[in-house]
Amino acid sequence: MPSPRMTDDSSSQPSSPGTFTRWKQLGERLIHSKNMLWGVGLASFLEALIIPIPLETILLPLMQARRRQMFVISTVVLITCLLAAVVGYGVGRFVFDAMGPQLISLFSSPEQFEQVRQEMETKGFWFVFSVGIIPIPFQIAMLAAGATQYPLWSFLLASALSRGIRYYGLAVLVLMFGNRAQKLFERHKKSVSIALLLIALAAWGISTFA
Repeated sequence: MPSPRMTDDSSSQPSSPGTFTRWKQLGERLIHSKNMLWGVGLASFLEALIIPIPLETILLPLMQARRRQMFVISTVVLITCLLAAVVGYGVGRFVFDAMGPQLISLFSSPEQFEQVRQEMETKGFWFVFSVGIIPIPFQIAMLAAGATQYPLWSFLLASALSRGIRYYGLAVLVLMFGNRAQKLFERHKKSVSIALLLIALAAWGISTFA
């Protein structure tokens, strides 16, 4: 499972306040857009494959404004995330030998990537599951899964389960707390991430000793 050092991406991927502001502005535009589902799907694809920005910045305000569609939004976001996961896996499997150092430099350090590769080889499914839940860059796990030729369907299943918990969990949060959901999430997001990671650790431990 990822160590605390690996789950902290602040040193490798700093995000400027301006970047978050632009994503929030995009979310506000999507609220009133006729092409909202296409827009949020594209945002999810880019977030999973290229831009390591927490998608909650867009999803929570959007779900609060469009509550009748919030579970549809979760489904679209999950599907496009998995499409991005397939692309990232393919890059890791077929392009990594030629462009490995360049790809690693985009999202992490060589040392961090090597640690992720070892985690993939020893823990596989539960490592992907844990990385998929907490809001950290998922790109490094995609590349490592492809580079180690980890089974694609197991990778996608772990990704679907973990990201499904994340995205549908936001919809449930809005369902329960309405317009207070975003403030509650922002106030307790570290606690939520830790709780979800503990769930993943417990599930991995059970599978190990079963």
